[in-house]
Amino acid sequence: MRILLTAVLVAAGVLAGAALPAVSGFVRGLLTSVGVSPSMITYAAGPGAVAPAREPAKGPAEAAEDGHDKPSAEKADGKVRGEHEHSESEGEEGHIKMSAEQVENQDIKVAKAEGGTISRHILAPGTITPDTDRIARVPVRVVGTVSEMRKRLGDDVRKGDVVAVLDSREVADAKSEYLTAMVQSDLQKINFERQQKLLASAAASQAAYDNAKAVFQENQLRVDLARQKLSALGLNAAEVAAAQKRDEATPNASTLRQYELRSPLSGRIVERKVDVGTAVGKEGDPADVYTVADLSTVWIELSVPTSELTKVREGAEVTVTPDQGEGERKARGKVIFVSPLLNADTRSARVVVALPNKDMAWRPGTYVTAEVDVSRDDVAVRVPKAAVQTVEGKSVVFVRTPEGFEKREVELGRSDDDAVEVASGLKPGDEIAVGNTFLLKAELGKSEADHDH
Repeated sequence: MRILLTAVLVAAGVLAGAALPAVSGFVRGLLTSVGVSPSMITYAAGPGAVAPAREPAKGPAEAAEDGHDKPSAEKADGKVRGEHEHSESEGEEGHIKMSAEQVENQDIKVAKAEGGTISRHILAPGTITPDTDRIARVPVRVVGTVSEMRKRLGDDVRKGDVVAVLDSREVADAKSEYLTAMVQSDLQKINFERQQKLLASAAASQAAYDNAKAVFQENQLRVDLARQKLSALGLNAAEVAAAQKRDEATPNASTLRQYELRSPLSGRIVERKVDVGTAVGKEGDPADVYTVADLSTVWIELSVPTSELTKVREGAEVTVTPDQGEGERKARGKVIFVSPLLNADTRSARVVVALPNKDMAWRPGTYVTAEVDVSRDDVAVRVPKAAVQTVEGKSVVFVRTPEGFEKREVELGRSDDDAVEVASGLKPGDEIAVGNTFLLKAELGKSEADHDH
């Protein structure tokens, strides 16, 4: 019967000691008073229990008295110990201990906080077109027939290069008129100068002198008119006279009927409209033979909705990316025109962007996406968005310390696609984590969870 009672008391004591650690001293005293060995009490309480020091057996009154005093001491000691541990944990809250080797192994990138520019933009679709200021046609100014085509499609040309030659009777007539007027002018000039000398020596009458002067001046007018006619045809009078002298030396290679077509600008032949033998210049005939384009600069035609139009300004920077099949290639252009008129069908305005194209990689007709900068603000502290984490609803960054990192709350301001302004909580020069900061957030959560326990 005593053995059964002892077993019941041991079980009850273990349960009471687990639920109410403060009365475990009293229970141990009671069990000891009925003859239960202290080693049995320790074994029943579990491997973590500490066996009390061996003391002489005491009576029930002494055991009860000890049972009341000892828990009070343990309570007081536990309170002091708990407060001490709590204060140490509070000192470490928000800090993450991490060696330089751990930082490197976890690929946590660190950089200094610096000032910079926050750029905001809008997106708009666009199409690349040739720059209309850099595209020209090689016109036909006379009636004639194509005798030579000196450039092929895709050839590069310089301004003034001869690209084609026409055979033209109209040109031959204009050249002949000018050359005849020049010969007549030379003869009349000689006669006028002779009459002037005779008049001075009284060997000629005033009437003869006046007549020679009038004829000379009349021929000078004819020369001027013939020169203007050549100019209207795009011919240079001096070159015509020089060609005539060359023709006199080689009569079988006359250039009198030839009319050279020259490129009006430097660029590339992008269109050819005639072939050798084609009649040109008359009504219904082709009016030009080539199209030359300088594609070192192209335009981008954007369609900007009316809701965004007020944000777009001429001179704004634009980042251009191709829609498909061009990888990550990007380029920077500038808005040169914002139309004051809206398209009646699309209710959007025409916006033109000038885009440098030195490598000829941007082809007219390509569809692109344009990021138009609508504001550029200089800020004192600008950090990558990846550097900012949210902890308990607040924005924080992790500042590098000799022991690891420190959580620091910050107030954010303006932002763009890549970065955000730190209005307060951080100053330029502070070293912060800018990559893989989610690992630090996870580590911070683990340490705070341990602190709560």
